[in-house]
Amino acid sequence: MRSLFWRILASFWLAIALVAGLSILLGHMLNQDAWILSRHPGLNNLPQTWSELYENQGEAASQDYLQGLKRRYHIDVQVLNDAGEAVVSGTFPARAAAFEARQHDDPRQLPWRRLTTEYTSPKTGETYLLIYRIPHPELDAWHRQSLLWPFSALGIALVVLTLFSLLVTLSITRPLSRLRGAVHDLGLTVYQQNSLAQLANRRDEFGVLATDFNRMGARLQSLIGSQRQLLRDVSHELRSPLARLRIALALAERAEPAEREKLWPRLARDCDRLEALISEILALARLDATVGNPEPVDVRGMLEHLQGEAQFNDEGQDIHVYIEDNLVLHGWPDMLERAMDNLLRNALRFNPPGARIEMQACRVGDRAQLSVRDHGPGVAPEHLAQLGEPFYRAPDQTAPGHGLGLAIAKRAAERHGGHLTLQNHPEGGFLACLDLPLEPVMPTVN
Repeated sequence: MRSLFWRILASFWLAIALVAGLSILLGHMLNQDAWILSRHPGLNNLPQTWSELYENQGEAASQDYLQGLKRRYHIDVQVLNDAGEAVVSGTFPARAAAFEARQHDDPRQLPWRRLTTEYTSPKTGETYLLIYRIPHPELDAWHRQSLLWPFSALGIALVVLTLFSLLVTLSITRPLSRLRGAVHDLGLTVYQQNSLAQLANRRDEFGVLATDFNRMGARLQSLIGSQRQLLRDVSHELRSPLARLRIALALAERAEPAEREKLWPRLARDCDRLEALISEILALARLDATVGNPEPVDVRGMLEHLQGEAQFNDEGQDIHVYIEDNLVLHGWPDMLERAMDNLLRNALRFNPPGARIEMQACRVGDRAQLSVRDHGPGVAPEHLAQLGEPFYRAPDQTAPGHGLGLAIAKRAAERHGGHLTLQNHPEGGFLACLDLPLEPVMPTVN
């Protein structure tokens, strides 16, 4: 993964290095002999001008030209022919020449910059060697006065830093703008999964953030959708018992005392049904609440406790429990017990008298399977896919219930990182199985 932090840091350091390098390169270039000879106002046309004066007006005129150059720019000039002899006396004093000769081994100690150039006259074909000696203060003053160096360095620095700053800024603001749009859409519940698909393909922090945001958006959209559906289902399921209670109360108000006494048991049953429905709705809602860390689950103790409670309430049922030895399961015991209790109650509703109900806990690979099987009529295959949805009941189901037991078990399995399998047993009856990892991760909102 390419870290955005290192990318930004490298961009700034690279920009600084480029500016420094270009500045040094420009400074070196400005200090080159060819650059000075071609750009300095006293030297750029000197060979041609001197040659024309010398050849057309004689030695005196050319010498006067060199003297004028000396006064104006403080530059000493020597002109030699092919034999190395002075063509004119020039402006370089003899004592200065002797001093230069003594400093031959270390030219840096000289107080001037020595430049040389050759010029061939197009008129006579003679070749002249011109030697310039520019004092260092004069050369530095020309660099400062030319303004080329500071403006060039500043311009290069601004261009380079602007380009790098623009690239870094765009690499940050564009993903942030997309994330901002996704947050806006999520707030309006119109978030689309493909809105951040391109950003999620990036291999930096923005790509990781977009991937996590996509997951969060999907979970929130799913949660919002399930909550809306739950509210619609709850309002529908609560309407029927409340309507019955309202009708019974209206009848009781107009009934005679003897008839009124007959209505009280009906009112009590409707209140009990309403209380049971609300209890199951709350149990389903609590499964989405934050839970603590996973802990070891006493699978044997849990199943045997459920077996005892069921046989105590209905002595006619034969409930057999099989638990694999050394089965160690980690999770949330209360949540799993509520799920298995609902599966067992569902089996008790449809199991014929005298038939066996089988509760089993075994290990399959790195997963644990907790199952409940009855010998009832089962469920039509076309309705199996919808089992486990809140308030859904198969059309041919006549046993009492609200359609929340399997939904609670399914949600509990998902909170453990597993799933609920519902199917008709090949040998008859119905099989409900919780398929769970032995070490569940912290639950997430679905």
